[in-house]
Amino acid sequence: MVDRARVAAVYRARSRAVIIAAGVLVLLPLTAASCDDQENPVRLGNAEVGTVDEIVEAPGAVTARTAATLTAPAAGTLRELYAEPGQQVRKGDVLAVIDSPELTRRRDAARDAVEKAPSGSGVSVGGTAEFTAVRHRTDKQAADAFEQARAAAKKIADPQVRKALTDQVDAAERNYETASDASAAALRSVQRGVNSLSRAMGTLSAAQRLQAEQAYELADAAVEALTLKAPVAGVVQLGGPAQSGGSSLAGLLEGGQVPTGSGGAAPGVDAAVPEGGYVAAGTPVVTVVDTARLGLSAEVDETDVLLVEAGVAADIELDAAPGALYPATVKAVDLLPTTSARGGVSYKVRLELGEGSYPDSGEAAPNPRPGMSAVIRLKVRQATSAVTVPASAVVSTDGRDTVWAVRDGRYTAVPVRLGVQGEDTVQIVSGVGAGERVVVAGADQVAAGDEAP
Repeated sequence: MVDRARVAAVYRARSRAVIIAAGVLVLLPLTAASCDDQENPVRLGNAEVGTVDEIVEAPGAVTARTAATLTAPAAGTLRELYAEPGQQVRKGDVLAVIDSPELTRRRDAARDAVEKAPSGSGVSVGGTAEFTAVRHRTDKQAADAFEQARAAAKKIADPQVRKALTDQVDAAERNYETASDASAAALRSVQRGVNSLSRAMGTLSAAQRLQAEQAYELADAAVEALTLKAPVAGVVQLGGPAQSGGSSLAGLLEGGQVPTGSGGAAPGVDAAVPEGGYVAAGTPVVTVVDTARLGLSAEVDETDVLLVEAGVAADIELDAAPGALYPATVKAVDLLPTTSARGGVSYKVRLELGEGSYPDSGEAAPNPRPGMSAVIRLKVRQATSAVTVPASAVVSTDGRDTVWAVRDGRYTAVPVRLGVQGEDTVQIVSGVGAGERVVVAGADQVAAGDEAP
């Protein structure tokens, strides 16, 4: 007969093995020592001293340092195209010339006005009343001319050229007002018997000529803007950046027709503007992409962004180059958030991209292109000479991080404080020391006091 007192002594209220002996049911404890490795789900390991890297993974894309699109400043035709797709150009190189008869006519008319303007020498008139009338008439003509010049400047599509021309108009108007005020002061001097009418008329003539010269300079600058020059060094791409079918219909129909190169090309036809092709104001003609130094733009979730700062290193994988790794370094983290594709809050992190390689062979990886998708692994924290355990060894017990350690031959639940947390290993700041045996798998199968193998 089986001694039931002995059976009760070895019974434990955990997982049990069932043995049938002589028709009697006997319960024995199941521990790491009672089964072979294939049947025992509990695995042990040691806490070791090593290095732990904490990684933040984020989606991103390759970016160029800059890309400048040159657009037609006015309606006309593409007279000359000096650049070829893929051509490397320097800053200031002439890439294209637009022919705009309207702007040319305005410049010629302004030149004629300069030639007919009075020289500014003294003029004899019959009296101050006639001079006053002349000044008022000249002021009215000048105001109209400045208004026309300002309206013409606003039609320029390129924002930089438009601002430059508007600034010139404002400067010209201020100069004229100064000259007109001077002539008025001279008239008052004549009325007081201090100055002569001839001097006042000379001042007014000078103001008229100044106004004409300023109008010519504005018109000439508008014609000069028809010569498109590379604002940066880089590689040429004809037309503008590729659009995703969301082009403005109003923009496409400007001028009563669909301009070549603005999305109106038939399927299978190059959308770039050909020489001799019509262009509306604002039509993209040439884009220069600076690829001298490529970068990355990553979207980091708000839960991780506080760990990211300038100087943090990263490993990059591109969908276009499987197996290749590219090094990168964080340059800046944006202060203002964006909304991620999943609806959460994220922050844009900007990185500088290095030359990649294939780790298996050591061969150089291909040069990426702007816009390529990337997976960015940011090494936000690192702990060296740290006590480490496998990440699977850390479990939550009563809301606390816990590691099951083997002490005095039995399992003990030890609360721990974590430091740097890597993908496979974590740093133990306190609770477990280097060399201690710990449960690395099957922690749910042990209980405090169980005998360890």
